[in-house]
Amino acid sequence: MNATVRVLVVDDDPELRMFLRQELEVEGYDCDTAANGTQALTRIRNERWDLVLLDWTLPDFSGVEVCRRMRTTQDGTPVLMLTARDDVKERVEALDSGADDYLTKPFSIEELLARVRARLRRSTADPQDQGKPTTLQLADLELNEASREVKRGGQPIALTVKEFDLLRLLFSKPEEVHSRASIMDAVWGEHWVGDDNVLDVYVRALRRKLEPSGLCTLIQTVRGVGFMLKKGPLKT
Repeated sequence: MNATVRVLVVDDDPELRMFLRQELEVEGYDCDTAANGTQALTRIRNERWDLVLLDWTLPDFSGVEVCRRMRTTQDGTPVLMLTARDDVKERVEALDSGADDYLTKPFSIEELLARVRARLRRSTADPQDQGKPTTLQLADLELNEASREVKRGGQPIALTVKEFDLLRLLFSKPEEVHSRASIMDAVWGEHWVGDDNVLDVYVRALRRKLEPSGLCTLIQTVRGVGFMLKKGPLKT
């Protein structure tokens, strides 16, 4: 089944690049490589890929920049970022750039393969949502799933990739509580390894953008459980 799944490995370390390619091919994936950001973007734009394993540190420009350029062209290919950085701020930067998951070096090949399988399962599950309404609304907040546009009171609101994914998840069951664990699994992946305070960082960012003074609050905290999307009191 994996024979038709194409994975691009982007890393400037030739030994690691070949090691990852060999391990992925043993698992049955159709795998190829790129040694820098320029090569990666050329191959990503000209070929179809099911997943990109992208190193943060590249000789021409960073993996974060590669990911940003992909997302600005509406390329939704899943990206698993590989990096030696493990600070919460840097994990947020990687996810804000559009990365779908994050794996810190050094890592075991077993963990990497598990992340790859999990990411590919999530990607193939997305078509199940095709029959659902494109535009979701709560009070004066609108979210368009097809165009990934968000408006409040008719005014557009710019969200990062992960901010949008988090809001869309809360919109999937408005006025119902989403546990922290279920949010982390759905938005960051079931194999996320890191500080789940990253969720609080994103909730604060969403509130700043969606809840200016004088308008009703929309994202409610349920202490000890998680968060829910529900119209609340005016924010002063």
